[in-house]
Amino acid sequence: MKKFSQLALPYIIWSIIILLLPVLLIAFYAVTDSGNTVVNFSFTLQNFAKFFTDHDFLLILWRSLSIAFKTTIICILLGYPIAYFISQCKDRTRNILVLLITLPMWINMLVRTYAWIGILSDGGILQSLLNLLGFKSTQLLYTEGAVLLGMVYNFIPFMILQINTSLSKMDKSLLEASSDLGANRYQTFWKVTFPLSIPGVISGIALVFLPAVSSFFIPKLLGGGQYFLIGNVIENQFITVGEWNFGSAISVIMAFVMMAIMYLVRYVEKRNSGNRKEKKA
Repeated sequence: MKKFSQLALPYIIWSIIILLLPVLLIAFYAVTDSGNTVVNFSFTLQNFAKFFTDHDFLLILWRSLSIAFKTTIICILLGYPIAYFISQCKDRTRNILVLLITLPMWINMLVRTYAWIGILSDGGILQSLLNLLGFKSTQLLYTEGAVLLGMVYNFIPFMILQINTSLSKMDKSLLEASSDLGANRYQTFWKVTFPLSIPGVISGIALVFLPAVSSFFIPKLLGGGQYFLIGNVIENQFITVGEWNFGSAISVIMAFVMMAIMYLVRYVEKRNSGNRKEKKA
């Protein structure tokens, strides 16, 4: 056991270097005011005060949370029926359908997002199809709808896979028992299937909401720079403006926001599992 611990030591050191050290560096920049130097610095909370006292930054934060919330809701509404259908299929068919869901994820997310530019742009496939159907030319690209579409397209596989896993692991005998007790298919779904799939829904919410709220290249490409989210603000502070300290402060704020959301998700999951145990008892 001691030899095994010694073998694991290099990996622990490497993990600290690539995971913990960058986070500590960002936290250090967030509470200092001397640019990107670590030689001459002074501690301050002005970077945080600047964010919370500026109406524009708070508006962008609210917009980011709003678009992430909309993305999550749409992913649940679209992903749950798909996951339910997949879970009802035979094992071979289910494996094929899961492969089809995960296949686009083998391609880089940036490349997939670029593909939507060609589809939504003026003269693109979708615009041409709408013209053939008699709809007037409308702006599809560089709108909130385009950003929302890109978010849902990129993140919905996470929701489908999580829900499908919960539904596939569900004890089928519970459905038979519900039927024997006189419940119809509608009642069985809402009283048995859906409650048992909630852990998958909650996990899917975490996997969709967290990356959606901090995404920066999807709104940048499909929003055309006209639809600014908090991820774009952070990127802009580091790359364009050169305000590393303020960008780090925003990153720390978003880290706390995400941790609060994760804590809320975990709380709901534990409460739901506790209620299930009480019902069984």
